[in-house]
Amino acid sequence: MYKILVVEDDATINQVICEFLKEHGYQVKAAVDGKEALNYFEQDCFDLILLDIMLPTVSGLDVLKEIRKTSQVPVMMLTALDDEYTQLVSFNHLISDYVTKPFSPLILMKRIENILRSSITYSEIIIDDLRVSLEDCTVYWKGEKISPTKTEYELIETLAKRKYHLVTREQLMDVIWGYSELDTRVLDNHIKNIRKKIPGIPLVTITGMGYQLGRDD
Repeated sequence: MYKILVVEDDATINQVICEFLKEHGYQVKAAVDGKEALNYFEQDCFDLILLDIMLPTVSGLDVLKEIRKTSQVPVMMLTALDDEYTQLVSFNHLISDYVTKPFSPLILMKRIENILRSSITYSEIIIDDLRVSLEDCTVYWKGEKISPTKTEYELIETLAKRKYHLVTREQLMDVIWGYSELDTRVLDNHIKNIRKKIPGIPLVTITGMGYQLGRDD
């Protein structure tokens, strides 16, 4: 299930978008200002971010700039601003789409589907000798195809999307199993199996916190 972060300070618009996304089978997290959006981004992994520009605390453009320091997650700008400068700045920070208000929820949904389809079809993540193909959910180590279980693949993909950054145990359990109240030994056993199948994988344990895929030193 795709997870989408909706960042919109207008409560009515935020609620409408979130409900529409849920009706179409998406998992949704809602933020009402820039600071809250960045907190959610640091705490969780998202497949798409819908981002308003005119936000309290931290502007949408500044949120976008912070996100791009560590992630290439698809971002769609939702805004009433249609001036050339704002659009150019947004696209220079590699947004996937720019939608001006007012907009049709049905058209918005089609744009979201296109972004998610494109991000999966043409994306792969490479970390040292590890290659994770998001197109067909396959994993290669030193050119050799690996056969992880479904859960093992989901763990590898989640860690790869935040490569070189800590992903806590709670975040992993929430993404993979849908809740964080789980015996951590279940997660640790899956990690152990991944290491057995891929000896040498740059999967680092951050003691007492979680895991990181890829070394940043």
